[in-house]
Amino acid sequence: MLNNIGPTNAELIDIFRKATLIMRADEHIRGLLRSGALRANYYSPRGQEIISAATAVNLRSDDYAVTIYRGLHDHLAKGVPIKALMAEYFGRADGSCKGKGGCMHITHPAAGVMVTTGIVGSGMPIANGLALASQVRGDGRVTVTNFGDGASNIGAFGESLNMASLWKLPVVFLCQNNMFAEHTALALGTAGEIARRADGYGMPGVLVNGNDPNAMFIAAREAIERARSGEGPTLIEARTFRFHGHNYGDPGAYIPKDVYEQAAAADPMPRLRRRLIDDGVLDEASVVKIEEEIEAEVVGAVAFAQASPPPDPNEVLIDVYAKQMEYA
Repeated sequence: MLNNIGPTNAELIDIFRKATLIMRADEHIRGLLRSGALRANYYSPRGQEIISAATAVNLRSDDYAVTIYRGLHDHLAKGVPIKALMAEYFGRADGSCKGKGGCMHITHPAAGVMVTTGIVGSGMPIANGLALASQVRGDGRVTVTNFGDGASNIGAFGESLNMASLWKLPVVFLCQNNMFAEHTALALGTAGEIARRADGYGMPGVLVNGNDPNAMFIAAREAIERARSGEGPTLIEARTFRFHGHNYGDPGAYIPKDVYEQAAAADPMPRLRRRLIDDGVLDEASVVKIEEEIEAEVVGAVAFAQASPPPDPNEVLIDVYAKQMEYA
């Protein structure tokens, strides 16, 4: 076990920067969808920013990340350039996948984001493959695979944890438990505590408040360092809450009003902002400056994406086969 020392002031500021970028990007994307300027099947991560930001602060730039269709927070926290990310949302040639992937299939190997999958739970076996490659090469990389509470109930979850533990793979299974699997409340579809399922696979299982920067930072650091040192995988269940429906256009009427109000009152973003100021980490003017810089960055990324050209029609034939085929 590592000590329970939380993030340094510099790391806390980094968490705040990453989380604010995620929040502002999400706000702009939802605004673009409302106005009709953007058409996409979007899954907002609003409310889950701290999990990704606090985890990413503990990762090396060459570590791997695997995530799901609700992945904006994981993408930005790991370092996918926001211009390339936004252009991909618009399906443009300057996008991270040249406009061919869209928001549900973001890939950016330079930032370590290897896979974004639209199939629930399918990222876990892929993460094992990446971790096995790192183990064979001895490159010291760690793979973090992100998934929701619903994915913990499919076969690939158990299969992946079993294999990772058996082979002591350098992988962290990060369940972002936002309490709803699509439209189904946790208690209606999941028996027991997800973190405790790790016991059956001989690995540590950690239940953590994913909205607490200190708790999330410590849990992620311990799991990542355990994996990097060759001790094997960890399952983290990070409890959080999503403030919007499953996808854009879902009003979330199935979320009880009192549950939503309680979660909104505990919104982790204003709490982190207040903490920075109250603890003397930053003054109000410095916080505002960061927020203004990030807002300008997001606005610039949207403008970049909108100005980017559409993909060349011939692009549809590229990156399909390992060896490019010639067509008359």
